[in-house]
Amino acid sequence: MGGPSNRRELSDAQPCDAADRFTAGFRPLFRGRGSRTLAVMPQASRLSTIYQYRQATPTLATSGQPREEHLAEIAAAGYDVVINLALHDDPRYSLKDEAASVRKLGLEYVHIPVQFGAPTEMDLAKFFEAMDTHKNRRVWLHCAANMRVTVFLGLYRRLREGWSEDHAFELMDDIWEPDAVWSAFIRTQLEKSNAG
Repeated sequence: MGGPSNRRELSDAQPCDAADRFTAGFRPLFRGRGSRTLAVMPQASRLSTIYQYRQATPTLATSGQPREEHLAEIAAAGYDVVINLALHDDPRYSLKDEAASVRKLGLEYVHIPVQFGAPTEMDLAKFFEAMDTHKNRRVWLHCAANMRVTVFLGLYRRLREGWSEDHAFELMDDIWEPDAVWSAFIRTQLEKSNAG
């Protein structure tokens, strides 16, 4: 399940710089193990400034914490729903009132606070429910650094959508190599699913 060790700690979270972006406004749709690009789709360059932004599918984008000005860009890009897996209690990794800001733009806001050091099966169940509820809408999915998100999305794709394990976790492999807590969480969820 591990990929290249390119994990950045949350304290290092910051917007991508020009070296992290593809030229001509293109971003990878998926990068597999070994950073091979599997597909590419054009993106407005303003969205690519959001920390750890990835266009997962035409209707799903993932990222680290957007800044206030990014929320209007997300709305202008046609997204309907923002799902946030980060906490609201740390001003370094959250906006003052993200829920109000998102709703003011006419988007739906779903907050599932997942403790980075202690993800739970209940958190994952709430995430699955939110993804199922909004599967026919354009969804922006984020946390502080796109780490929680890529694990939960990988599990959703594997357990709910039946993707192969390698394919389901490609975004995660591109972003980070899970630590012991997250590796155990992934393994436990996959084993429970296989046993059931």
